[in-house]
Amino acid sequence: MRRLLHPVNAKLDEHLPSDHKLSKVYRVGAGLTGLLLVVFGILGLVHRIGFFDTGGDTVLALNTNGSLSILSICIGGLLFAGMVIGGTFASTLNIVLGLLFIASGFVNLALLDTQLNFLAFRMPNVLFSFVVGVMLMWFGMYGRIGSALPHDNPYWRARHPEQADREPLAHQGGG
Repeated sequence: MRRLLHPVNAKLDEHLPSDHKLSKVYRVGAGLTGLLLVVFGILGLVHRIGFFDTGGDTVLALNTNGSLSILSICIGGLLFAGMVIGGTFASTLNIVLGLLFIASGFVNLALLDTQLNFLAFRMPNVLFSFVVGVMLMWFGMYGRIGSALPHDNPYWRARHPEQADREPLAHQGGG
């Protein structure tokens, strides 16, 4: 039963030192995406668009309103926190927020021409949400998921502990 529930002998939140080389990828992904979202949010607030205004106000070719601007700043700030913390936290945060961006794209696609579109989404916003979601997931999963991870990768070592224990012996000439 345990094997069915946990087919891989590793957890998503395995500890990765914040100074590991993979952490740089997670930090850059979180930082760049966070910067983009904060700039978008600040520009939306500077334009003094109504909080729930669903008019055609655009910033950086995307439709926006005050609530979407504030939400963008908050999520960008969360990504900055992930950039500062680094390590597995940044990776997991990128993956989770990437999934949420993709889900948001689908939800807002369904709400485009309804009264429930209180974030003033239009089709470019939906596409932006999908692109940012995939980008965040790529940054978060980089070096964590794949069939050809190098054997010195901490995630590969966590998934293959028996083989990882034997490998130092092979490198020392022990067979």
